[in-house]
Amino acid sequence: MLKVSQPTPSHFGIYVTDVEKMVHFYTTVFGLVETDRGVGKTFKAPLVFLSSSPNQHHQLVIAGGRPIEATFSTVMQLSFAVPSIQSLRDLRDKATALGASKVLPLNHGNALSVYFSDPEGNTVEIYLDMPFYISQPHGDPLDLSQDDASILRETEAICRSDPSFMPIEQWQAKFSSVN
Repeated sequence: MLKVSQPTPSHFGIYVTDVEKMVHFYTTVFGLVETDRGVGKTFKAPLVFLSSSPNQHHQLVIAGGRPIEATFSTVMQLSFAVPSIQSLRDLRDKATALGASKVLPLNHGNALSVYFSDPEGNTVEIYLDMPFYISQPHGDPLDLSQDDASILRETEAICRSDPSFMPIEQWQAKFSSVN
């Protein structure tokens, strides 16, 4: 069970045209586990519930019912946190092998991100938080062919040159004082 002390984003759902293809994509790329599936009684569509945590029954719901003629996804992005720069590389490669397109690596200063379109055109972000804060939006090219140490040095230099720079702990303290 997820423990929260205030409203907290916890899961999302997307309409898809090919349920099985999309379940395969998200379970293979992200290692999500199918926790349940069925047809909704009030929401009459096939639903597949996926999670990466035993503390949350579902973090992603794959819902059938997206019209085949829908050429535009209204999902701005689905974001997945990862533990390392190597995870960004590995998941980018898995996703492209399974049909992801429009791959765009960006350095936001406060995070390193790789964006791509899943096989049905939904924008997905995989990201790694950095120990820095700079105001957003911010996006510089990210070259994942560099070694990790070079990427981290470059990111810190980008952040320190920005007038809004502060260590993440300072930003978190500032955020906490507002709430």
